[in-house]
Amino acid sequence: MSENDAEAPLPGVMPGRTPENAPQPADFAPKDLAKALLRATLTATLATLDRNTGHPFASLVNVATDADGSPLILVSKLATHTANLEIDGRASLLMASLGKGDALTHPRLTVLGNFAAVAPDSSDEPRVRRRFLARQPKAKLYAGFADFALWRMDVASAHLNGGFARAADLTAADVLTDVSDAGSLLEAEEGAVEHMNADHSEACRLYATKLLGAADGEWRCAGVNADGIELQNGPNGLWLPFPDRVTGPGALRAALKQLADKARNL
Repeated sequence: MSENDAEAPLPGVMPGRTPENAPQPADFAPKDLAKALLRATLTATLATLDRNTGHPFASLVNVATDADGSPLILVSKLATHTANLEIDGRASLLMASLGKGDALTHPRLTVLGNFAAVAPDSSDEPRVRRRFLARQPKAKLYAGFADFALWRMDVASAHLNGGFARAADLTAADVLTDVSDAGSLLEAEEGAVEHMNADHSEACRLYATKLLGAADGEWRCAGVNADGIELQNGPNGLWLPFPDRVTGPGALRAALKQLADKARNL
C-alpha cells in the first residue's frame, strides 16, 4: 500500500460534508444499531458495477452473515449481478429497517467491500453454507444447483443513516465481530443452535417478545457468535446482543440463561 493509499478515505465516507465529528443524540449508538441491522436484515439491495459500462447495477438479494458478521449471498451464475462480481468484486449492500410512515425516518445501513466466491472445497464452506441456510431455509430448494454459489463480502467500511440527524461513517471493525479468540464457540455453534430450538424454543420466544419488543410468533435461534444471538420468525430477523462477550460454550450457556431469566422477570 502506498502512502497515498493509506491516506485515502474509506469508500462511502464524505470528508467535509457529513457531520463526522458533530455531537450525536444521547440515545443514538451507531455501532450497536449498525450491528443490529447487519445481523437482522434478511433481504438487501446489492449494488455491483456493470461489467460492460461500469454503471452501478442494483438488484435484490437474500442475505445472511458469517460468524464475524461478513455478509453472505447465494447467487446464480445466470444472474447479471454475479457476472458483474466475477469481473469486479467491489459492491455494496443496502440493509433497511422498514416500518410505518416515511421510509426515510427508519434506519438503514450501507455496507461496502469486495465480494469473493467461497470455494466449494474450502474449509469455510460448510460453516458458511450452514449459516446462510439457517437464515434462508427456503434456499435449500436450489442451493445445491450447479450454477449457484456462495459469496462472502470482505467489508471495507459502512455508512449508517439512523434517521434525521443520525448518521455515522463506520469502519469494518465497528460493524464486524472479532472471532479470533472464539474458536471453541464457533465449533459449538451448530449444536448450540439445534439445542436451543429443540429444547429451549420458549426462551427464544421470550428473547424476541420480552427483550426486543417483537410480536409473538414461532421465534427460533438462527445463529450465535461472540457478540449475540440471531433470532428469526419466518421472514423476520432480530439480533440480541449478549450482556458480555462470549468466546466458549460455557460462557454461551451462562449468557443465554442470564437473558432468559431477565426476560421471564419482565
